[in-house]
Amino acid sequence: MRLLILGSRGQLGRELTARGASAGHAITAVDIDECDITDPGAVDRWLTTSGAEAVINCAAWTRVDAAETEAEAAYRGNAIGPRVVAARCETAGVLLTHVSTDFVFDGTATEPIDEEATPNPLSVYGASKLAGEKEVRQGCRRHQVVRTAWLYGQDGPNFVLTILRLVREQRPLRVVADQRGTPTWTGHLAPAILRLVELGVPGTYHLTNSGETSWHGFAEAVLAECGVDRPIDAITTADYPTPARRPAYSVLENRAWRRLGEPPLPDWREGLRGYIAELAAADRLTSFR
Repeated sequence: MRLLILGSRGQLGRELTARGASAGHAITAVDIDECDITDPGAVDRWLTTSGAEAVINCAAWTRVDAAETEAEAAYRGNAIGPRVVAARCETAGVLLTHVSTDFVFDGTATEPIDEEATPNPLSVYGASKLAGEKEVRQGCRRHQVVRTAWLYGQDGPNFVLTILRLVREQRPLRVVADQRGTPTWTGHLAPAILRLVELGVPGTYHLTNSGETSWHGFAEAVLAECGVDRPIDAITTADYPTPARRPAYSVLENRAWRRLGEPPLPDWREGLRGYIAELAAADRLTSFR
């Protein structure tokens, strides 16, 4: 399949590019300096050049806290851009798979959140991503909206690499323990998205690794996997205030994916093991082992 990947230099974009090529797809991968998704002409040119049968949009404004004071830029990247991409995909008659986030929910749930739950974002970032979802649904009949959460992989930046950097710098470790979600490795997510594109079934999908933990639990697992014995202080969200409010609970139920007959993604601990093995193979863990 001929695929156009937008936002190709992010963690997920890089993984999709590599995994897609390995799976035999013809990949055209571009980032903002080559294709500004708010520019209809640029999107059209790349659709034509690539001969794409499907577009995977990973391009987004991802600076969660900065969005609180730079709302116009966040909405431009997360809502206006998807509107343009959706319109151009509709005109070209190609499938659009658009990546979204658990931040569209308010964190008040007490059990895994399925695709039918009503979004209620707490932050400008979450609201801008929800607006982008709506633009995709309204603008392109052949669409897939994929919500994921707590993403990490490739070269980051991400939570795992931040924890390892703090260890390397001998910094104290204080990690929030009252926010729960599902760490999701791009090495598991990217093949699932590619499979979803191959199936071509429109709709909204939650795609994450299985299981759940807190950020504190995730940090402990990172150190354990790397053989590092360091204490990690458990703190509350109130102890670590940020400009943007985070959902306290954002575990996503991957129900629509399973209804397609697809198996659940592996447990988040398996994803972490896979990622740490990749880092070790690239000789990036020598200071910890």
